[in-house]
Amino acid sequence: MKKTLLFFLLVFTVSNLVAQETFPVNGSYDIRPRLYAFTNANIVVSSGQTISNGTLLVKGRQITGVGQGISVPKGYTTIDLKGKYIYPSLVDAFSTYGTAEAQREGGGFGSRQSIFVSTKKGPYNWNEAIRPETEVRAIFSSDAKKADELRKAGFGSVNVVNRDGIARGTSAAVSLTGETDNSTFIKDRTAANYSFSKGSSKNDYPTSLMGSIALLRQTYYDAKWYGSQKEEYNISLEEFNKQQTLPQLFEADGWANTLRADKIAKEFGKKYLIKSGGDEYQRIAEVKATGASLIIPIAFPKAYDVEDPAEARNITLAQMKAWEMAPGNPAALEKAGIPFAITAFGLENVRDFWSNLRAAIENGLSEQQALKAITQNPATFLGIADQVGTLEKGKLANFIITSGPLFRKDNIIFENWVQGKKYQVSKMNVSDLKGTYNLNIDGLASAVLRISGTGGGSVATVERSGTDSLKSTASFSRNGDWISISFNSKKSPAGNVRLSGYVTSVNPLAMKGESALPDGTSGKWSATFKEAAKADAIKEEARPQLAQEKLIFPFGAFGYEEAPRQESVLIRNATIWTNEKEGVLKNADILLSGGKIKAVGQNLGAGGAVVIDGTGKHVTAGIIDEHSHIAGTGGINEGAQSSSAEVRIADIINSEDVNIYRQLAGGVTTSHILHGSANPIGGQSQLIKLRWGKNPEELKFAGSDGFIKFALGENVKQSNFGTGARFPVTRMGVEQTYVDGFTRAKEYEKAMKIKGNNVRRDLELDALVEILNNKRFITCHSYVQSEINMLINVADSLGFKINTFTHILEGYKVADKMKAHGIAASTFSDWWAYKYEVAEAIPYNGKIMHNVGITTAFNSDDAEMARRLNQEAGKAVLYGGVPEEDALKFVTLNPARMLHIADRVGSLKPGKDADVVLWSDHPLSIYAKAEKTFVDGIPYWDMSRDEQIRKTQQTERARLIQKMLDSKNKGARTQRPAAEAPRLYNCETLEDYAAELDQATAHQH
Repeated sequence: MKKTLLFFLLVFTVSNLVAQETFPVNGSYDIRPRLYAFTNANIVVSSGQTISNGTLLVKGRQITGVGQGISVPKGYTTIDLKGKYIYPSLVDAFSTYGTAEAQREGGGFGSRQSIFVSTKKGPYNWNEAIRPETEVRAIFSSDAKKADELRKAGFGSVNVVNRDGIARGTSAAVSLTGETDNSTFIKDRTAANYSFSKGSSKNDYPTSLMGSIALLRQTYYDAKWYGSQKEEYNISLEEFNKQQTLPQLFEADGWANTLRADKIAKEFGKKYLIKSGGDEYQRIAEVKATGASLIIPIAFPKAYDVEDPAEARNITLAQMKAWEMAPGNPAALEKAGIPFAITAFGLENVRDFWSNLRAAIENGLSEQQALKAITQNPATFLGIADQVGTLEKGKLANFIITSGPLFRKDNIIFENWVQGKKYQVSKMNVSDLKGTYNLNIDGLASAVLRISGTGGGSVATVERSGTDSLKSTASFSRNGDWISISFNSKKSPAGNVRLSGYVTSVNPLAMKGESALPDGTSGKWSATFKEAAKADAIKEEARPQLAQEKLIFPFGAFGYEEAPRQESVLIRNATIWTNEKEGVLKNADILLSGGKIKAVGQNLGAGGAVVIDGTGKHVTAGIIDEHSHIAGTGGINEGAQSSSAEVRIADIINSEDVNIYRQLAGGVTTSHILHGSANPIGGQSQLIKLRWGKNPEELKFAGSDGFIKFALGENVKQSNFGTGARFPVTRMGVEQTYVDGFTRAKEYEKAMKIKGNNVRRDLELDALVEILNNKRFITCHSYVQSEINMLINVADSLGFKINTFTHILEGYKVADKMKAHGIAASTFSDWWAYKYEVAEAIPYNGKIMHNVGITTAFNSDDAEMARRLNQEAGKAVLYGGVPEEDALKFVTLNPARMLHIADRVGSLKPGKDADVVLWSDHPLSIYAKAEKTFVDGIPYWDMSRDEQIRKTQQTERARLIQKMLDSKNKGARTQRPAAEAPRLYNCETLEDYAAELDQATAHQH
């Protein structure tokens, strides 16, 4: 028998020695078998299986048995866990544990030497933001302090992500052991990682969200080409291709970026696992439609300190509602059937994990789904479910021992075992201090101390009756037998009384220690047991569901709880500006039905239509803004290269921009969203209808032609950026940019047509080829006559057309040439002298071009001006006497013609879209107000409805402010109100989106 036991011990010793075989010990070896049997426990094997009175066997790093009635083998140390619970240790699918934060260089436009291509040594990608060759397994180093923090919260393993770059390389799953790095790895390559942030890249490009999207899309095409050629070696593309068989993990920072990431995934036949922003509840249907699994944070917003009314005005309704509704996000995902894991990433302190998770449960998340989201799901998503996430034979011995059910507020995590090694979180066999005590403090009258709950969930109160009555909630903490209590004495000496001490006896319970009074006096204190606390009734608490009735679209000011509906509408007895051969009709009717204009005339039958009395009022077609920069996000310029034809405004539409609503109030129904004017060849534009409350895709004007922004003048040269500016820095260079671009595009198109050619797909040249083939059309930012002539000549020589010159403030000088080339003009009404190149602008410019026969429009290029484009049109009457009907066409039918949508909008004609405005007065008058603005027959702007929305949301703000005040009074942490104003873009807006994104998320590392 002794020989048998000796044999087994030898086997165990050898097996453990093998695990450390390549690491010699400097000293005596202490190799122990690590054989444990945990008996009589409630073992939660998984979210769907619990074993009562079970046994868990652990040998070394692994679980060797789990179940009821298991006999304990000889040589095992038995640990009796009667009444206690065993759960799988938590798994975090998104963590930066063990990696250094990427240091991003400062700079931006004009602040330093321009870096066009990578300066990294070696055959890597041209852009440093594409770094798939980065592997966490090569840069990982255990962090003892952070590992201890995570273990105390119950985590046993994490997926480590390098948060640097757009293509970030591979992540790795590690256990949170205190052993060597080699022994911590669970899986060395769990996923290929991506984001929209370029991180520490020194390259100027990309500077915008649309640039990041374009760069990632181009990389997919580059990698596809690279895999079928032998002309060059590229480490980055080589690794990119190898990683396509791994799970694909994308870090997005909000529901809108989740949708953007999913579009890329679908384009290239991928399925991303998306680390989201925690705001999916705002657009849950759209998020569900992606089919993606999510990793969601529970770093819920803190309440705002709104005691100062002046500061409280800085908080938006969206910020307030996000504070209230974010804890319901996990429940909303569960209800929608979206698979998700929960991460601690983003929390200011990992200690907040459990309080936030319990808040999610209180807001409707089921405990079963909560457990699955912190154990099984992350393990499954990362392909490590064969080792962690559940308690099954053969898996790693990663488990936690708790005092009770995991999600109860008074639950204590006693121990966290990681790879079979014990880490103590709280003493397991300490006495329960719940009960009532007689409390004596030197210098104060005696009182009663009541303690309820246990461990981290303990709550204490100090009470005293009589003339010197007291009832104060105390701050209570316990570490083993050490006790810390603090409470407000409220009366002389007023302030906080602080007590520190320890448990002196168990039967009966007693405590004592040192005290510190508010006046600085120190002394002694003691507490003796009086009576036991009443037993807590364990019951399933009713949990409030996410308040869907309070969700508004968009999620902010002027959002709808119930969107306006499309109805049949008859406006009677109004003055109708048809913009057709019928001209202006007096005392006429217009019928809208099914999203279209059904009829225009007199004495129309209403049928079942809603009838609006238009007496004394005017009806026009919706205003069309040919040059706008609203409804975009992440930058409107991608100006780091002379040509950014590959970027698309379509990728960055922001349906939440309040300027959509404001411009509806000015009668605008369609806007052409343009790239800025930072480079000669800008990005592809997007035509949208102002469908307030719809998602980004639903704003897009379906079936419209594609356009692209070109630019001339001071902006594109960037010659004031210093000697390090990117090409071009002269007007000669601007011309050469166009010549080179279209010459390359012609060669590219020819090469693509040759059968058998392996041509690299180039998104920039694709757009230029579309221009050559009249499938995409140019709108060009322009001012000076000489440059306008230059581009016309280049277009003639290379065989492409210019659709529109925008701004065109010297258009009156070249109107004859524009007319001959069929080029339209979208100009300002009376802007001049705001910079050197507009020194010769005149307010008669629009009138002169119109008289020559050019299709002429007035545009805004400004969020505020767009609200008054009807008044801008009126200036054409003032400057030069343009007939009123023609002047109105400057902001309706003419921009429709130049955007190739005049068959749909721009005039009031049966069969056209019901984009209609009801004005209170003459539409060109400064007194005219848009009372109703219909888009597709839906009144997205209604003056009377707006008044009601304002009242409703004022009441809602007041309710939320009171709720925040109550939250603060109950001890919740708060944050100072900070204004969250929407970014207003114009042609010249320059910013570095990647730098701003990195700064915004820096605290999450």
